[in-house]
Parts: sequence; structure tokens; C-alpha cells
Amino acid sequence: MEFSELMQSRRSIRAFKSDDIPEELLSTLLNEALESPSSSNSQPFKVAIARGDTAKQIGAELTDKYRRSNAIMRKPLPLKLLSFITDDSMPDSDYKPILGKYPGIYQARRVATGKGLYQTIGIARDDYKARAANMEKNFSFFGAPVALFFFVDPRMTHTALVDLGIFMQSLMLGAKNKGLGTCAEGALGIWRGPLDKHFSIPSEFKLVCGMAIGYPEDDKVNQFRPDKMGLEDLLITPK
Repeated sequence: MEFSELMQSRRSIRAFKSDDIPEELLSTLLNEALESPSSSNSQPFKVAIARGDTAKQIGAELTDKYRRSNAIMRKPLPLKLLSFITDDSMPDSDYKPILGKYPGIYQARRVATGKGLYQTIGIARDDYKARAANMEKNFSFFGAPVALFFFVDPRMTHTALVDLGIFMQSLMLGAKNKGLGTCAEGALGIWRGPLDKHFSIPSEFKLVCGMAIGYPEDDKVNQFRPDKMGLEDLLITPK
């Protein structure tokens, strides 16, 4: 694809075919993404690949934790506080996830995006059961055959997150260029425990987020594109 077409046509894919990704293709995509720039070429990140039975097991464990934590949030306050201490479904993320409102304009953009997505897939704003079920799909990777989990070395402080973001963008564009779809998922950074059970993750590396990757399903949810801010919001005016 031409670069402008690639950027304009990329979407966050939320419905995938079950078709597996050839291992050679996945390796090619990761190797291409490794050409991304990073601070002094430090490349302070690692990736765990979950596919096949491993992906199914991790997806089942994450889904169970999501369901149980959702149930806890509906309990009376005393039981909720007790569950925070005793239940292993509480988040064990390395980076505190944003679970409440975003600050200022970011919450407005978040709400507009959520509203647009729910309208696309026909979920009413007050249909909390359907909204929870839709959120739950994050933890089975929207049906994708492969899930990637991204870790950084926090000793590189903020540059590690910048470098990982550049790497992830290269990977997403490369996947789109080869007929695959992706969805970067902050929700996959909420629970680390299931990953430590399945992967030998170096203790100094911290989980940031995950990504679903696979062949897009022909589903209306994959046509949704949120509005992007314009240059008037992007650019800082000179004095």
C-alpha cells in the first residue's frame, strides 16, 4: 500500500477469523518492526506471543478474572473492601490502569468514541449487560488466534514507553500491509498473573499492554473509525 492509504485504512479490529497466522509471517512482521527507532537503539522491550492452547488458556483465565472483578464491583462496600484483600481477581497490573474517568478533554473523546462504537454494533447506552459482554471480548482477544503481550524495562523510565509505542505502531502498520488486522489493548495490561504462569518473563520487565492480531472478520464493528483531532487541537500556538 501507499503510506497514506495504509494510515487511513488501518482500524482497531474487534472481530477476527479463527484462521491461524503462519509462524513465518508473524516472525517477518516482528523482524520488520524491530527496524523501528528507539532511544540510542536501546530497544528496552520484550514480547510474549500467545497462540494455540496457550492463548485459549490465558484468555479463559483473564475472562474469569474480569467476570469475578465485575461481580465484586456490584457488592456492598464492606464486601467490596474485603474482596479487594482476599480475591485474586483484583488487578495486579505493573502500571496502574485508568479504570475511572479520564481527565478533561480526554474523557470527552473517550465518551464520543464509546458512543460511536456502541451505535455501530447496536448496543444501547443503558444496556449495561450488553456493554459488559462487549468489554469481556477484550480478554479473549476478540477471537484472534494470536495475542501479543508487551513488556518494558522501567530502568529506561519514560523512554521505554516511547520506544515501545513506536515499535507497536510499526507492527500494526506492517500487519495491515500484509492483510492482517490488530487491536492494541490496554485492558490486557490489567492482570499479569496469568502471563507469569505461562511465560518465563524476566522479573525486571513490566507489563504494559497487549495486542490482538489475526485476519479481520467481515463484521460491521471493524468499519468503525473514531474522529481524530485536527491540527487546531494538535498544534501549540506560538507566543
